This record gives sequence, C-alpha cells and structure tokens, in this order.
Amino acid sequence: MQNEPSDSLIRLDACARKLRRHGFEAVIAGNLAEAGRLLRDEIGRCAPQSISYGDSVTLRATGIVDELRSGRQYEFIDGFDPALPRPEQLEVRRRGLLADFFMTGVNAVTLDGSLYWVDMVGNRVAPVIFGPRRVVLLAGRNKIVATQAEAERRVREIAGPKNVARHPGFRTPCAATGVCADCNSPQRICNARVSLERCYPAGRILVLLIDEDLGL
Repeated sequence: MQNEPSDSLIRLDACARKLRRHGFEAVIAGNLAEAGRLLRDEIGRCAPQSISYGDSVTLRATGIVDELRSGRQYEFIDGFDPALPRPEQLEVRRRGLLADFFMTGVNAVTLDGSLYWVDMVGNRVAPVIFGPRRVVLLAGRNKIVATQAEAERRVREIAGPKNVARHPGFRTPCAATGVCADCNSPQRICNARVSLERCYPAGRILVLLIDEDLGL
C-alpha cells in the first residue's frame, strides 16, 4: 500500500499546477538539499556566461552563493560582496540586471499561482520581471498562502519586519516593534511591493517549491 501524500505536498502540488497554467515552470523539491541540486542542475543545463542573484535567506542556505564566489566557471555578478562598499555594491547590482541567469527567493506565493515581493532597492524584483534570460525562484512551503490579501498581509507582517531584523543598524519602527507601521523612514525596506500574475515569455521563470519551512 502506497503512503498517502502529506497535506503540505498536496498544497504544493496544487500551487505548482496553477503556476504552470500561468506560464511559469514549477517543480517540487522534497527539501532544501534537493532544491539545491535542482538549482545546480539548472545552471549546468543553461550554461550561462553570467550569473547574478537577489538576496534570499533560502538561496544562501543552499550554499550556491559561496560556491559561485569561490568558483571560476561562471562570471558571478555579486552585488552583495561584503568586501565592497555599498555604493560599489549598487553598481554591481545594476550589472546584474542583464545577467544571463538570475536567482532569488519570493515572499509569498498564492494557491492560484501569483508571486509577491517586498523590496527596498528593486534589484531583486527588477530582474525577475525583465532582463535575464533565465530566472529561478526558491520558495519554502511556508510562503504559500490562499489569497492575494493573505500574500499582502504576509509581506507586510512577516517578510518586511523579519528582513529588517536581520540587518543590524536599521532604525525603522518595525525594527523596534516587529510590526509594520507603514513608515516614512529613509531606511524603509518595503519601498516596492510587486506582484507577478503571469510569466512572459512562458517558461522563462522556474519556481522551485520546497516541502520545508524556509526563509522569511
């Protein structure tokens, strides 16, 4: 007798089917390690000349960022190189907008197949929308929500405050309280809120849905 799929796997499968209907590629990974293997396989299949990324707790957890920093096979456009001062990091991120291959995370995915982000600068969401020929997004099962309203609430109440908390020195209201105050702070990280309803051209974006709670 075969084991019945878990509730989380059923939910992931339903989400993946809707994403595919909207032009995205969607693959389910059983855990972070499998997602990392799928990402590495995708890089190998695409054989890009250049790779860049948007900061993501889940992406970093795969180890791929450290591998690309130490490797020589690909041009790695690293806009988060800690050795660079912030003005130079921003210039590198501009170059990353036209990398062949771009990878990052996502803050929320709805069951009807839409993607949601909050971003401070825009370097994470801009290449997802346009520029790189191939985009891969990683999303833990905790990112999946039922509706657009829940996605927006997750962005406001979880993704924004928790991202601020991992950046020492930020003095936004949510850094102190953990609650979004829709502030006007110069350090506000939720300047851009982006939703992506469809993938154009179809198949350009691959979403790796991971059957683990990961990231923010």
